[in-house]
Amino acid sequence: MRSGPGGLPAPWRRWPLRARLTALYTALFTASSAVVLVIAYGLMDGHVSRTLPARLADPILDEIALQLVFVLVGTTLLAAAIGWVAARRALRPIHAVTAAARRVSDERLDERLALSGPRDEVRELADTFDAMLERLEASLTAQQRFVANAGHELRTPLTAISTEVDVTLDDPDADVGELRRMGERVLTGTDELNDLLDGLLVLARSQRGVDRRSAVELGATVRRVVDEQPVPDDRHVTIDPLARPVEVWGDPALLQRVIANLVDNGLRYNHADGWVRVTVETSSAPKRCATLRVANSGPVIAPGDVGRLTEPFERLGRHGGGGSGLGLSIVQAVVQAHGGMLSIAAPETGGLVVEVRLPLVG
Repeated sequence: MRSGPGGLPAPWRRWPLRARLTALYTALFTASSAVVLVIAYGLMDGHVSRTLPARLADPILDEIALQLVFVLVGTTLLAAAIGWVAARRALRPIHAVTAAARRVSDERLDERLALSGPRDEVRELADTFDAMLERLEASLTAQQRFVANAGHELRTPLTAISTEVDVTLDDPDADVGELRRMGERVLTGTDELNDLLDGLLVLARSQRGVDRRSAVELGATVRRVVDEQPVPDDRHVTIDPLARPVEVWGDPALLQRVIANLVDNGLRYNHADGWVRVTVETSSAPKRCATLRVANSGPVIAPGDVGRLTEPFERLGRHGGGGSGLGLSIVQAVVQAHGGMLSIAAPETGGLVVEVRLPLVG
């Protein structure tokens, strides 16, 4: 007979699980009962043959054999009936999981099994299913919030561009100077759109994971990024001296984006005569890693609001600094994709202290 995966005959695999369980229960019970009855018949055969002559013993043994066959048939039918009922009760929680899976949709991700009873394999399956639904619900909620925020952020510069064009074109007396100012405002709006779309693409790429890794000298990358970073006249950036080269594994472009975002964030959300200090060091606890620390002066941030800074488009009302609101979201996504850790602290004196820990080479 042709066998399928796992060595099971193909017709057997086409049976419903309840029928297979019933057949298995019945087969095991019938086999064990047959062994017991054969042993019992053998004992009676020996006893009758020793105490009675053959002409009397043979009819008695034939009658006993027939009765044992009837007993085996009856117990087999009884075992099949009991096995059918027992299989139904055993599979009831699985049917509940199946029914819940069919009911779940984008609008009903709050569905939960909350299966009670002993902590067996079926209960573990139901709990795993509930945990999966919780993750899906959280992911879908975050995705919907992200899409709504992204739409709002994209609509703002588009609305500004449309308004500028409409106002200028509706003015029949608009001169070359006004047309030029309109073009400059449109150019500014398109730059904002480009920055926002670039941030969204980097964020999406980071969340997919890191495709290529190489050794990146963190100190040299920090110096290069700071040298290329535009710094306002009333603010300054300093790099603490590095004792030795620090190499980490990662995507050079993404790690450079992390440093640029942190420095830009420190400069953007700051005050006049503000400072940004960048430090690179290594540590061995709890495991060997490189630590990139970017601290800056700036307004005081409530400790309870620090966790919201890594959410996309979250500025905590600090719109005066501009930016897309994706800087720290990108940093977090890139760090997680590299197997690192991100921590943010808000000192009482103001500003932020952002630390990124990344695995060292070797």
